[in-house]
Amino acid sequence: MKIDIDQFDYDLPDSRIAKFPLPYRSDSKLLTYRDGTIGEARFHDLPSLLSPDSLLVFNNTKVIRARLVMHKPTGARIEIFCLEPHAPADYERAFAARGTCEWKCMVGNAKKWKEGAIEAAGLRAYRTESEGIVRFEWDGDLTFGQLLEELGRIPIPPYLNRESEASDNERYQTVYAKWEGSVAAPTAGLHFTPELLAGFETEEVTLHVGAGTFLPVKERDAALHTMHTEHFEITRSAIAHLLQRFGNIVAVGTTSVRTLESLPVLAWRVKNSRSLDTPVGQWEAYDLPGDFTGREALQVLVDHMEENHLDRIHASTRIMITPAGFRFRMVDALITNFHQPRSTLLLLVSAFVKGDWRRIYDYALANEFRFLSYGDSSLIFLT
Repeated sequence: MKIDIDQFDYDLPDSRIAKFPLPYRSDSKLLTYRDGTIGEARFHDLPSLLSPDSLLVFNNTKVIRARLVMHKPTGARIEIFCLEPHAPADYERAFAARGTCEWKCMVGNAKKWKEGAIEAAGLRAYRTESEGIVRFEWDGDLTFGQLLEELGRIPIPPYLNRESEASDNERYQTVYAKWEGSVAAPTAGLHFTPELLAGFETEEVTLHVGAGTFLPVKERDAALHTMHTEHFEITRSAIAHLLQRFGNIVAVGTTSVRTLESLPVLAWRVKNSRSLDTPVGQWEAYDLPGDFTGREALQVLVDHMEENHLDRIHASTRIMITPAGFRFRMVDALITNFHQPRSTLLLLVSAFVKGDWRRIYDYALANEFRFLSYGDSSLIFLT
């Protein structure tokens, strides 16, 4: 397998990147793509564009205020970006921790922080012997989650080239966000309002979006790119709902796609008595038998969960969806924003439309669509 990333490049002027959201979420433009035909609407027109039988699947992850600005006793400014919990290792216990915890972090201005404590309003941070791991300590009865809410900043994407503002605390968050753990928003969902949601049959998954979502593909052969690991969970009732509505599944965002298309891999492992504990491999989905359908995969998982009295599956994925032979087994339509050049997300879109991504993006560029996280959206039906 070889994927020439140069074939997934395009010119994106800075003026086309939406630096701020529109005043009202669902007023954004909506590009439609079905059977090779491109159209244009507004996001609030979505109910008229989808079948009444459609099941919209949302990622209900919540963006945490993961950026901390701290200072050394000398006054040097150090920025810490909390990526994922290390000790305790799961999000729920990490946010509930009192007194101390450790996180995997990115550190800005790291050369000025070799040792000793840095501080922000009573929260102290120390570098550990493990690379990238920062230990936090604090006094009092607040949890680490509460401290982040008080001291942290929403980590808006670096390509916005601006500091976060108070409005980002609300607008860089979906209206249905529930479970804290992401350092980036599932941005396709930013267009939904409570009123618009009320018109659909919906289901939820949780995939915590990591900072790796911003990483460009640096290898000329994108197949050599190493995908980051993202943690997800899905309930037994959600899987049963997917089975009931199979053939009419609309994924809201690429994170929902990644979660849903990881399920057949988990099901195949169950079918072959293999562990679900290791992440879904980058290329594991490509090795599934051609006759192993999404419907069969969902039934395998439901049966497995019922037999083992499981209410939910906790798993992780490194799945990489590319136009080089990926077969979609779960998703029938995709709602997604317009992605960066040379990105794994653009590869995913290309796979969904069997390589016709450039015509879609040329139309969006020629017709004043706004790009990236705060930009406009698209509704793409599987080709």
